[in-house]
Amino acid sequence: MTIAIIVVAGALIGLSLGALGGGGSILTVPVLVYGLSQSAGQATTGSLVVVGVTSLIGAVTAYRAGNVKLSQGVTFGAVAIAGSAVGAKASGLVPGPALLAAFAVLLVVVAAVMITRQVRARRGAPGERKPVQVDDPIITFSPSFACNCPRALKVLITATVVGLLTGFLGVGGGFLVVPALTLALGLPMADAVGTSLVVITITSASALAVRAGTGVQADWAVVAMLTVVAVIGAWAGARVAAKADTARLQTAFTALLVLVALYTAWRALPGLI
Repeated sequence: MTIAIIVVAGALIGLSLGALGGGGSILTVPVLVYGLSQSAGQATTGSLVVVGVTSLIGAVTAYRAGNVKLSQGVTFGAVAIAGSAVGAKASGLVPGPALLAAFAVLLVVVAAVMITRQVRARRGAPGERKPVQVDDPIITFSPSFACNCPRALKVLITATVVGLLTGFLGVGGGFLVVPALTLALGLPMADAVGTSLVVITITSASALAVRAGTGVQADWAVVAMLTVVAVIGAWAGARVAAKADTARLQTAFTALLVLVALYTAWRALPGLI
């Protein structure tokens, strides 16, 4: 049964990361806790390994396909490092039931955001502003100092929130990174998906480095197996993204996310009462 859970869950996590640039990572913690009997602390730590390694492999695949803007991804990820460090430290101070309850809330929020995006996309997204151009600078120092401060603030806030979520709950935050890269940096969707994997790799690595000193030890054998399957799934997902209807993939994943959110909330609630 354990092997079956690892294979199915790892495939879903990897496919989502590779095809959609995010989302699948938030399944990792519920799988480790409820499917593979890890504690909340172990699960959020182990999740960083699964998410980080899978995102790295997916980023390499996307880069070879020409769908990664490396400088933008590294910059966004560097800004997010401070948030991931703070989140990782804070996670060790929160009881397991409260951590899982927070995770359930996040699942509900992500599902709601994904549903809203899909509804707006089907309606033609009326009122949406045209994305900025990729090469439009945010801050310049030559020939004179200039700052597109609204864009800079949007990047700073989004990157910090992504870092906090990654460090605190062991998630990648791709559901925030992809739209931020699209709207704030002007990346086309295909490049935003690939570049988001660079950001997730950086934030996961920084959060894991902070957690290394907390004494929380995951079941590394289980984490390693889940990571291997997720990496294979991400490799396949990156190729699926080029051929499949991503709107249908998002719809199917959103439905799965709603079910996982309800189940996680149901399991987490007794621990808070």
